[in-house]
Amino acid sequence: MTAKLRSVHFKSYSDLESNVAEDERLDLELDLNRRGVQHEVVLLQAQDETALRRTHRRYFEDLSELIEIS
Repeated sequence: MTAKLRSVHFKSYSDLESNVAEDERLDLELDLNRRGVQHEVVLLQAQDETALRRTHRRYFEDLSELIEIS
């Protein structure tokens, strides 16, 4: 059985807020871990959301969409 990947939470930060983003990512990951929830928590960086969705497609598309475009 293959798990469907999807973006659960999407939040943008300015370049000046990189430390805030890192702190919030760590807090979220620790909270999920304490509750026994196994989710991948990532920080992604790109010029804009369009570039982010193009360069990190696996976070925004399911397997069938990835195979269809490849």
